[in-house]
Amino acid sequence: MEYIAPEDESLATGTRILCCQCAVPIEANPSNMCVACLRAHIDITEGVPKQATLFFCRGCERYLQPPAEWVVCALESRELLALCLKRLKGLNRVKLVDAGFAWTEPHSKRIKVKLTVQGEVMGGAVLQQTFIVEYVVQHQMCDACHRSEAQDYWRALVQVRQRANNRKTFYYLEQLILKHKAHANTLGIKPKHDGLDFFYASENHARKMVDFIQSVLPIKCQHSKKLISHDIHSNVYNYKFTFSIEIVPLSKDSVVCLPKKLTHQLGAISPICLVQRVTSTIHLIDANSGQVSDISSTVYWRHPFTPICNPKQLVEYIVMDIDILKEHEKKSFPGQGVVSNKHVVADVWVVKASELGLDVNPVHTRTHLGHILKPGDTVLGYNLGDSNVNDDNLDKLDRNSIPDVFLVKKYYGERSARRRARNWKLKHMADELHERNSSSNDDYNEFLDDLEEDPAFRQNINIFKDANKIPVDTDEIDPSLPRITLAEMLDDLVIEDVDMTEV
Repeated sequence: MEYIAPEDESLATGTRILCCQCAVPIEANPSNMCVACLRAHIDITEGVPKQATLFFCRGCERYLQPPAEWVVCALESRELLALCLKRLKGLNRVKLVDAGFAWTEPHSKRIKVKLTVQGEVMGGAVLQQTFIVEYVVQHQMCDACHRSEAQDYWRALVQVRQRANNRKTFYYLEQLILKHKAHANTLGIKPKHDGLDFFYASENHARKMVDFIQSVLPIKCQHSKKLISHDIHSNVYNYKFTFSIEIVPLSKDSVVCLPKKLTHQLGAISPICLVQRVTSTIHLIDANSGQVSDISSTVYWRHPFTPICNPKQLVEYIVMDIDILKEHEKKSFPGQGVVSNKHVVADVWVVKASELGLDVNPVHTRTHLGHILKPGDTVLGYNLGDSNVNDDNLDKLDRNSIPDVFLVKKYYGERSARRRARNWKLKHMADELHERNSSSNDDYNEFLDDLEEDPAFRQNINIFKDANKIPVDTDEIDPSLPRITLAEMLDDLVIEDVDMTEV
């Protein structure tokens, strides 16, 4: 039997040569070298560094992308791979075929990238190689975190001030800021004697805070800037900006005396009114007629007025008798403003709680609390007849038109029992705001009482369940007392480390 070789084998054997380095028979190629000798003598990755450095900020968990940009990249993500490839300087000399991450310990501060490249060697031969580049992660604080760590470094300052005898308006503002997360870009918050200071790294962040406060409270704002340094060659100026915000000097349950011109604009409302609440506008109510009115910040600063009595001057009175007014007995006239449907005007005869049992005559007054008062109740009010008030608008009024007693709200008995049974809490933005002195704590407790008593006042505030509150027997508390229901409370976020059980 005779063996016949195929035609292609004869052609292949005719073009085989010996490698010039190891004398191994190979197919003819322009370099006259086998693949093993080519890899041993020629390295196409010679210009690509095998080690590089990545800068990582532990404060905001971002990586530095030169020259000065910080980007967020997750481990083994496409963004991080693109950042690693941009850090290699000689990668443009070869053709990148494949790239991927190699496994490393999560806490080793090392990132390994496996690269496959192709390059043209002598004589036009194409060589493909695979190698690993190791990146060392070094910590470097970014500019934003550096500014936040520096206590005295700021570019813009927002000063919030209120000339009032209590801080309840600031507690209300704090809850609104927390609900809307308006303090996200704040570098620091410092309580002052009559307000708060907010520090920011840029003017735009400060302006956002000013616009937010202007949307929730009646304020007046002034702006100023101070030149710190400048470069005359590049025309670059470095300023520090200051925004001064003044909140109206009114608080909930204050009594005010309106100017005569303003009363005509508000539908001939009585000059002596009660401040129901202070939100984006000032809500007033007239106790004689039940007429209500809202005053915007523009109208207030055009006709400013100050309170004649503050909540710290409230006196306890006992209701001896009450007579609700009929419809024909109520005061009405053409051009009258809006009358509240939630309140009932009534004639009330009261006696001071300290003078109860003595031979004194009850004092007559008219109130808007006829829907919740009954004989024997305790009510808080102002003794205008015996008070010494220095107010220009009040001096212009007829003495007979000023009531001797102005009732404000019903008193629900001992507050300590209510506070012990309180199973809810509020979150705080600055703990120093609540720990300055004992009077501030009293104002905070009164603010919590106002939240319980006024549902409209707490509708813009996030109230959370207090899981750490010790349950208290509520039998001793009158069920008719105002309380916040569970439907109005939110569940607080609790993060705990729980040991996993084996399945």
